[in-house]
Amino acid sequence: MTTLNNLSRCVADYDPEALPVAAAQAIVRQWATPVTSAEHVPLRDALDRVLAADIVSPIDVPAHDNSAMDGYAFDSAALGTSTPNGDGPRTLELKIAGKALAGHPFDGKAARGTCVRIMTGAPMPAGCDTVVPQELTKVEGETVSFAADAVRPGANRRRAGEDLAAGQPALRAGRWMRAADIGLVASLGIAEVSVRRRLRVAFFSTGDELRSIGEPLATGCVYDSNRHTLFAMLRRLNVEAIDLGVVRDEPGALEATIRSAAANADVVLSSGGVSVGEADFTRKLLDTIGDVAFWNLAMRPGRPLAFGRIWSGARAGDGHPALFFGLPGNPVAVMVTFYQIVREALIAMTGASVDPVPLVGAACAVAIRKRPGRTEFQRGIARRDAHGQWHVTPTGSQSSAALSSMSEANCFIVLAHDAADLDAGDNVDIMLFDALV
Repeated sequence: MTTLNNLSRCVADYDPEALPVAAAQAIVRQWATPVTSAEHVPLRDALDRVLAADIVSPIDVPAHDNSAMDGYAFDSAALGTSTPNGDGPRTLELKIAGKALAGHPFDGKAARGTCVRIMTGAPMPAGCDTVVPQELTKVEGETVSFAADAVRPGANRRRAGEDLAAGQPALRAGRWMRAADIGLVASLGIAEVSVRRRLRVAFFSTGDELRSIGEPLATGCVYDSNRHTLFAMLRRLNVEAIDLGVVRDEPGALEATIRSAAANADVVLSSGGVSVGEADFTRKLLDTIGDVAFWNLAMRPGRPLAFGRIWSGARAGDGHPALFFGLPGNPVAVMVTFYQIVREALIAMTGASVDPVPLVGAACAVAIRKRPGRTEFQRGIARRDAHGQWHVTPTGSQSSAALSSMSEANCFIVLAHDAADLDAGDNVDIMLFDALV
């Protein structure tokens, strides 16, 4: 069996005990294989699902030439018959022959020297190719007049198929369906679409000190926030989240949970139990039923992070495989590692196209201490000034246990691997939370 660990050694800067973030992302990207099975669902159930096949338009959109404005439709050849108006612009006068509304087209053909009162979206009457907006016209009885120079031939006419031609792909496979996409498909008259099956992600927390909400909190114990945070982040990605609860710090319980998770999920996330000295049996277990590429990142917060594959059988290679992410136990570190390492992999595995999260330049409001040799993701509050320039301030304590500072923040301040201390006013990159969630 080709091991993930051996293949990972080919990645630049490979160091399983202190892997640069970019190298870790590259390794994970290699193993984030999309699910292949698909299903047909009603259009309204396709929101936040990933298209499994191109959607090809069966019709022209719009289906016919139509008006882009409320006004008067006429034959542009009439522009050549306009008459001088003293020293003013040449004026065109046309007789109103009828009316065209959306859903109620003009019946017949507009004769020479006539026009048709038309509303936005109404089909262009036969014999007409141009629309003059109503605000440019003057109406007296059954006659409309306007300056001939105010409109060009073909103006304000939307042609059939201008938006989308029949036989043209409307949406490509890998599209993450949004509200506008649902409307677009509905405009084609398509009631069902083919989507990839939802990715199955199992997650659990480890630690004898953890208690679930509703349980009494004994001395030395804490409520488990990580599972709820993970559930919320997974829900935003519309994956099938499988909550396996809290697992005791005991080898047998951990092995049973991991093997069961691998049997029923595509990806398994754990929080806690991967730090050095915290639970040596975790490494021993993964050495038996797993194939781990790396254990630690050159990253703050989030240094202890294990990534690899696990199997549902008694040893590596037996049974059903799943990707495994062993996340840190501290709440902020869980969120940072999820957003920077796990999120992109999950999106890729759903079959969706992965777009890099944009970074925005901002002026740092205060000095920041930074040690070269690791990438840091500090929590910050970013605001734009009256000139559109971004400014960012750290949220205070950057402790990986201070979840309140994560709640207060609206961005990550991204400090590159080789960066050192920054002075107030220096430019930094920020990653806005809105782009992540």
